[in-house]
Amino acid sequence: MSAPASAPRPLTAVALVCSLKPRPAPSSSELMAEHVCEHLRSAGVQTEILRCADYAISPGVEADMGDGDEWPQLRQKLIDADIVVLSTPVWVGHPSSIAQRVLERLDAELSTTDDAGRPVMVGKVAVVAVVGNEDGAHKIIADMFQGLNDIGFSIPAQGGTYWTGEAMQSTDYNDLDEVPEPVAKTTAAVARNAAHLARVLRDDQYPPYQ
Repeated sequence: MSAPASAPRPLTAVALVCSLKPRPAPSSSELMAEHVCEHLRSAGVQTEILRCADYAISPGVEADMGDGDEWPQLRQKLIDADIVVLSTPVWVGHPSSIAQRVLERLDAELSTTDDAGRPVMVGKVAVVAVVGNEDGAHKIIADMFQGLNDIGFSIPAQGGTYWTGEAMQSTDYNDLDEVPEPVAKTTAAVARNAAHLARVLRDDQYPPYQ
């Protein structure tokens, strides 16, 4: 009698919250990341949420910039994960400076390859969440997707979700009594599609580069 097949390892996801505010300050970006992660957990994915402002992320394009740089701690979390959720606020129509720094630090991974010659982020799934009180969400998602895809992440179908309030007003995503139904449906689809694509890539990685 053959031994029973072992169960596949569970998928894991890390959400990098790129709010400019460290904990314990409330963050709409973190709340949006939590909503994505709730749906990921419903799909059987283990999740962890990290706020980047709690870490000293040095400027640069190396995996480790030394001298107190805490990016390597976050980098290892990404190396170990199947799915990355990048959540950013809108600031003057652009992603936060922290979100941009995350992409700059990830640029180092283009030259870090596995035994098959693939950049180490190839085979991982990335999705983007954006919150803000002004327009710009579509442009930010497009910019984030471009950078993440260049680095090697795979973007699932409809892999971005966002909420933007009325321009020049003070209501934040954190202030909502209830998430609008279109936003909730989009967030659920992002998580569902990310989990599906991550399972496909876990079981059938991209071909070797060499």
